[in-house]
Amino acid sequence: MARPKLTAPAECPVCGEEVPRGSLACPACGADHNSGWRPDADIHDGLDLPGNDDFDYDEFTRREFGSALKPAGIKTIWWITAIVLLALSIALYIFKS
Repeated sequence: MARPKLTAPAECPVCGEEVPRGSLACPACGADHNSGWRPDADIHDGLDLPGNDDFDYDEFTRREFGSALKPAGIKTIWWITAIVLLALSIALYIFKS
């Protein structure tokens, strides 16, 4: 079954730049039939998603990953053991060479 030939619009609906005839994507923003030229490209416009203005990246990373140096869920003895083994491995590598 043959696929229909996709034609680019004369003007990019995403950024407004002129799109050369025969192009598969906008040279300015990269929009194409998969990302922005489809008839249903505005399907998510009415979802009422939160804007970027009320997103605090620092608060998000603090909440998701914590702010402690020691990883969560690892007992202190294993944390110290890992550091000592790493230090010994580095020392053996340096002094063996």
